[in-house]
Amino acid sequence: MSQRFLEEIDELIRARYTLLWVVTWEEERARKLLAQVANKQQKALFEWSITDGLRRVTGPQESGSAPAKRERDALALLNEILQADTAALYVLKDFHNYLGAPEIVRQVRDLGFALRNTRKTIIIVSPKVQIPLELEKSITIVDLPLPTYEELANLLKEMATSSSGTRRFRISLTPQEADAFTKAALGLTLGEAENAFAKAIVRDNVLDGNDLQALTDEKKQVVRKSGLLEYCDVTEPMHHIGGMDLLKDWLAKRLRAFSPEAQAYGLPAPRGVLLLGVQGCGKSLMAKCVAAAWRLPLLRMDMSRIFQGYIGSSEDNMRRALQMIESLAPVVLWVDEIEKALSGTEASGAVDAGTTARVVAQFLTWTQEKKSPAFIIATANGIHGLPPELLRKGRLDEIFFVDLPRGRERADIFQIHLRKLGRDPSKFDLRELVQGSKGFSGAEIEQAIISALHDSFFENRELETRDVIKNLAETVPLSRTMREPIDELRAWARNRTRPVSSLQAVNQMAETEP
Repeated sequence: MSQRFLEEIDELIRARYTLLWVVTWEEERARKLLAQVANKQQKALFEWSITDGLRRVTGPQESGSAPAKRERDALALLNEILQADTAALYVLKDFHNYLGAPEIVRQVRDLGFALRNTRKTIIIVSPKVQIPLELEKSITIVDLPLPTYEELANLLKEMATSSSGTRRFRISLTPQEADAFTKAALGLTLGEAENAFAKAIVRDNVLDGNDLQALTDEKKQVVRKSGLLEYCDVTEPMHHIGGMDLLKDWLAKRLRAFSPEAQAYGLPAPRGVLLLGVQGCGKSLMAKCVAAAWRLPLLRMDMSRIFQGYIGSSEDNMRRALQMIESLAPVVLWVDEIEKALSGTEASGAVDAGTTARVVAQFLTWTQEKKSPAFIIATANGIHGLPPELLRKGRLDEIFFVDLPRGRERADIFQIHLRKLGRDPSKFDLRELVQGSKGFSGAEIEQAIISALHDSFFENRELETRDVIKNLAETVPLSRTMREPIDELRAWARNRTRPVSSLQAVNQMAETEP
């Protein structure tokens, strides 16, 4: 990545592109790379900031030329660049803050033409792109990619070398652990990765295979500071989901699909699934279990965080969120209740000047064109509001329908929740519980058990089957309250989706118990 960046910058400068904009958070890394370009082209490198002014970083002082002034004023700086005789690259830090002034914009635009016959280039380094309309045709944007696997591996080696010299800490990593550390650091800047390694070291002055959590914590910070995505901690094992054997089998076959062996085999990474179905039947829990089973970070996209701010900021928020997902990949991206997030597209032109339509189009295009291994798990409780583009093959791999659990599946759910609450399922009459929970979702079964625990705790005795049966009888399940919408959803899903369980496949969309 850095090599391609160096080649692109070198070509642009040799082609006499006079105004460049490097987008990055890593000023120090950008400066070192630009110093390599300056050295290759036998030019000096100058750096400017509002705090330090203009100063020479590399390159010999040419005979007959005056030393560079420590000029801090932005307009005076531009005049200094215009009048200088030195062949040089001028790196301007955070200069976007000054492009709101008309005299600065005018001077930068004039410099774009004036420097074409010189060996001088202005390079603005900033984490954000904020170009005035007048300069859009004059400035060329270049992204500095995040560090590659090789760069992060070199950083780890450099830390190991420095530790051998000072003997203040020790790095004890097998080749496999070093590979895992390097892969875990992908998506971080060099500074963030170095901080994460250092954080792991200071705990016991040793960096070993038990310190991977430090990198996870650093990635949480990256996501948290953006304010656009949520980093979810996942510990739920797959066996905490009752039923869904067909979906579990489908996912198990894709467990190794992100590995180098799969890439060498020619197998593309899986794109994702849409879990459509009745509320409370485990769709969101499945997203957490997949991330835990695949040992991948789980990022949750909340569209309410995307649609906020000033005009145009929603599109920028979506772009930044997708860039972050790409940089942190491989990840599992969880988009909960996607039908609500993407609704309103058709009326967007009249309601919000097309903002919703543009943001949705950004997301859908990314699902189609993404190259990074980001597995999408989108959940939906209904089909209304879902754009047809999302349902076609190519954006997601499959659409699974999650129906209410059947008899044997409910028995599994009862056992799972009783164990999680510290009870022995063998002491309960599961057959009676299954019979009394027809039409109940997994979430409703869990709440019935919890309510029964309240009753038995109040009476100072242990939980019994009759307590759970009593609370089941007092509960009106959603399948009865919302029977018509659920029947409509089942009718739509028939022959349009894949069932998540073999019991559901045999009795697909049936109202009777198997």
